[in-house]
Order: sequence, then structure tokens, then C-alpha cells
Amino acid sequence: MGAQAPSQTVRVNDSAKLPEALRSVGLEEVRPTIVLTGGADALVARDLDRLRPLFTQALAPLAESVHAYVLDGGTESGIMRLMGEARAGLNARFPLIGVAAEGTVDLSRPPSPSPGSVPLEPHHTHFVLVPGDRWGDESPWIARVASVLAGEASSITVLIDGGEVSWEDVTNSVEAGRRVFVVAGSGRLADTLNDALLGHSEDERALEMARSGLLTTIHPLANPRRTADALEAFLVGEG
Repeated sequence: MGAQAPSQTVRVNDSAKLPEALRSVGLEEVRPTIVLTGGADALVARDLDRLRPLFTQALAPLAESVHAYVLDGGTESGIMRLMGEARAGLNARFPLIGVAAEGTVDLSRPPSPSPGSVPLEPHHTHFVLVPGDRWGDESPWIARVASVLAGEASSITVLIDGGEVSWEDVTNSVEAGRRVFVVAGSGRLADTLNDALLGHSEDERALEMARSGLLTTIHPLANPRRTADALEAFLVGEG
């Protein structure tokens, strides 16, 4: 028997049909939209514990407060797992949407681990499965889904840690004109871009990204609630 995708899942392979596909699973209302990108399997338990307050005290309460959509890669790892657990812990109602390349995720029930694929995070409310079998194939689709769902409302990207796939996500966000909030101190790509914003980097790719004018550093690990207020002001004030 073939693998079965979870409920509230839609497959799409034509960007022109994306609005229709999203409507088919009830995602048709224009809302503020938050894109999350960053560390997945590279985050160890110590990192997850350190970052968890950002999700439980800032991002999940923010999404609930402004009735936002939240988008990420949808797998049961790293920041996506933290977002799913934070939503469940709050008994929140905001839509949490995972956008994943179908060839990279395990759709069997129960999950049957296999090389190169990972389970979907169980607390997400919707999944958009797109073509591809390589990590990063989902990246342009995340940007497209965010643009369709936000419409004329505000949308932001939040970068937490991150590696090469997150480079693709940040690039796609900037090309879409979406502001990227870089979580300083979260590690790897986020810290590289923070250094570039501060003028403390010789990484030309990071410096070029910093020159886009669409990157903003935030320091939520010290005060998650203050960060939530700042992001809310942007989402509501710019909408």
C-alpha cells in the first residue's frame, strides 16, 4: 500500500495553481504571515533548550495574537519541531503550515524511517507537498506560499541559526521583498549575517545580503516578549 499523507495536505506542482490548491484546504483568508527558517537536524538538545523560549514566549504567542499564518519546512526537527510544540503547548489556533519537498519526507503511518527522509511534525495543521527530493527544493515554494497567503497583509521571515538551505530561504525572501529578522546569537548563518550587518565580516555573500536593506537583527534570546512586541508592531503597523 502506498504512503498516505496526513489530513489537510495538498500537493502542488504548478505555481499558477497554488492559490487554488491553498483554498482547497481552507487557506484562503489574507492574514499576516511569518516564515520561519533555520536549523533542523544540526540543532542538538542544548540548542533546542536554549531556543525554546523564543517559540513559547515570542513566536507562538505573537502568531496567535495577530491571527497570523506561520510557515516552515514542516519536518519533525529543529526549529520546526519547536514551533509545533509551542503551538500545541499554548493550545493555539493559528494555522501552522509546513511546505516540504515530497521526496524528502516520510509520509507512512506510522513513520517508517528511511535514509534521506524524515517524518512530518505532527502538530502542524496543514502541509503543502511540492516536487523535489533534495533539501532546499521546497525553498522557492515557501516564498510563493507566503506571498499568496499574505496578499496585501504584512509578512516577515525569521532566521534562527540555519545552514545552506536557509541561505536559499533568505535569498528568496529578499527577492520577494520580505523583511528578514535575524536572531542574533542563535548560531551559524544567523550569526554570520549579524556580523555582516555590524560590519564585522569579510564574507562577501553575507555582506551583499546585508546591503539589501531588508535584514534586521533582533536579540530575542535575552527578552523574548519584547521581541514579540517589536515583531507585532511591524506586522500590524505595516499591514
